Amino acid sequence: MKCILSTTRSAVRAVLVSALASLVPNAALAQRPPVVTEKGMVVSTHALGSMAGVEILRKGGNAVDAALAVGFALAVVHPSAGNVGGGGFMLIHLADTNRQVGIDYIETAPAVAHRDMYRSADGGVATGHGSSRIGWRASGVPGTVAGFAAAFASYGSGRVSWAEIIEPARRLADGHALTPAALEILNREGVGLLSQFPESKRVFFHEGKEWRAGDVWRQPDLAATLGRLQAHGPREFYEGETARRLAAAMAENNGTITLDDLSNYRAIERTPLRSLYRGHEVVGMGANSGTVTLLQMLAMVEPFAVASLGHRSAAKYHLFAEVMRRAFRDRVEYLADPAFTEIPLQALLDRDYLGARMRDFDPDRATPSAGLPPGLDGWESDDTTHFSIVDAAGNAVSNTYTLRTGFGSGVTIPGTGVLMNNVMDNLASQVGVPNEHGLMQGPANAIAPGKRPISSQTPAMVFRDGRLLLVTGSPGGPTIINTVFQVISNVVDFGMPVTQAVEEARIHHQLFPDELNFEPYAMSSDTAALLRAKGHSVVPLRRSRYQGHAETIMIDPPTGHRLGAADPRHADAQAAGH
Repeated sequence: MKCILSTTRSAVRAVLVSALASLVPNAALAQRPPVVTEKGMVVSTHALGSMAGVEILRKGGNAVDAALAVGFALAVVHPSAGNVGGGGFMLIHLADTNRQVGIDYIETAPAVAHRDMYRSADGGVATGHGSSRIGWRASGVPGTVAGFAAAFASYGSGRVSWAEIIEPARRLADGHALTPAALEILNREGVGLLSQFPESKRVFFHEGKEWRAGDVWRQPDLAATLGRLQAHGPREFYEGETARRLAAAMAENNGTITLDDLSNYRAIERTPLRSLYRGHEVVGMGANSGTVTLLQMLAMVEPFAVASLGHRSAAKYHLFAEVMRRAFRDRVEYLADPAFTEIPLQALLDRDYLGARMRDFDPDRATPSAGLPPGLDGWESDDTTHFSIVDAAGNAVSNTYTLRTGFGSGVTIPGTGVLMNNVMDNLASQVGVPNEHGLMQGPANAIAPGKRPISSQTPAMVFRDGRLLLVTGSPGGPTIINTVFQVISNVVDFGMPVTQAVEEARIHHQLFPDELNFEPYAMSSDTAALLRAKGHSVVPLRRSRYQGHAETIMIDPPTGHRLGAADPRHADAQAAGH
């Protein structure tokens, strides 16, 4: 009872902070202090997820062990994005050797996938339950369990077992009290999609009624699935009873994933990408569109005296929008699964190339997206979640994973409690036709068996003088990259404290639609008028009121203290230390 009451108080505090944020500008919250600890720190989108990570740290686990506990727990308490039926990226910093590694556990297209699988009879793109967005044919082969297993086997501490890491999530699946934010998501945001599928309706709705404050949510099928993973190890998901149930349900419903698809799935360890920005080393996932785009934007903006422009000025917003526009143009043209497409990484990150990309930048005029050419010659979710962890030894994890959109495909596999992703929409159902996020997909991202879809997920770390300074990332579909870009700029360019860097208002441009989107309070009417005079179409964020939630940890250079900043844009987000 004490634990439930404590969690409820935390949730109420979080809701009050969120409500305050809706009434006053983000900067008014700038004096909110971070959570401070000398040992381990976990920041995630849900208090119960953060507490699961802290539990493992207290048992002697390291940052990787704690990350897996958080990931499994969020699959239970934050099911619109937390998952075992999705995929993502884990960036790991190993303090003893001062090196970084990346685990790519993005979903893969099933073996039966083909370029025209979502074409309708009239040659357009299919809609409804047969589309790349909804139903049994929308899912890629899940990678989360395999990715977590790969990280555990190579980089876990060896002091806690696989079963111990899953136990906090299994307990939560036995029953946990829903927060006000979770009630809103389940009752409002999930109802339209989940109610279309009988098993999802059974699992996610409370006896056919709306959830109420104080209700305890019990997920016995998911608890049993987690129990099987504890007893039989991670391959159970891909070759055991869970796999058989998943494949059988797919076969019965004209789905695409088979037992062979599951058995053949493997996570990939990738060498991270890195680049310097004003003397800071920025590190992200290798061969990942989010990281490439982020590093391009930082390099393009570095020659400009950003701090002198002012953090909410029309001049800064104009510069950032033009940088974003150019980087997203390259993303469309060149970035894809490196196993299928030769990606010109060295050329895309070359400083001379990026300087030339900005040669036509005009401080007084916007560049129309439709007229922006590709840069190189001869080359053809919102509902994601992020968590950051630093342990007492200085090891760190920046992890972003997703079902792609809220509650993924809407399909729950009967008898497992596993909600499936809809990541196939991140491949090109039809080249040149925008996906659900409005992003264009180039020929390099045409559907093919085994291909990993392009992803905006951008877990990142920043180092100064060889020492870890910042661990960050965000959900938000294509806005992820721009959110991480702005958090890093807030710290490096403006010297903001970590909470202010996270809470500062954000803007977004993704090439198409040719709009400069902004959060509430990001700009005054005078600033918006100046931007329109430069030729920008200035529009409030369309999909939600706020952009992402960047769960972030900063290491205080003088003391080494871990400073945790949970983003108040999500009411349940919490930093927890020990």
